[in-house]
Amino acid sequence: MPRAALWLGLVAALGCHSESRKTEAAQATVQRFFEALPSGDCAVLAPLLSSKEGDTCQATVQELNEHSVSLVEVLDAKVDGRDPNAVMVRARVARDGKVREQLMLLRVERHPEGWKLRL
Repeated sequence: MPRAALWLGLVAALGCHSESRKTEAAQATVQRFFEALPSGDCAVLAPLLSSKEGDTCQATVQELNEHSVSLVEVLDAKVDGRDPNAVMVRARVARDGKVREQLMLLRVERHPEGWKLRL
């Protein structure tokens, strides 16, 4: 019985470490995106975005910059229970110079080329 408990503990520890790396990578992706957003440079921003069909980096960036959307703080991040390759990041943002009371929920997905933000 102690051997089974040891294995369960090891598996749980590895899972937590893996989740921690995922959430840290997702938070870093969100921070990098918002740091680069004011520049409007899609050479930098596009690799951080997981674009939907028909969306372009330029259109997304232009819309966000028209409303002066900026990151105030990342509050937390949790691996999506439905998809182990996705992390849900809760963040406080400002829009048009005012910090929004409602938090923004951002989905960050792991792709072969790295973590990408889906807006």
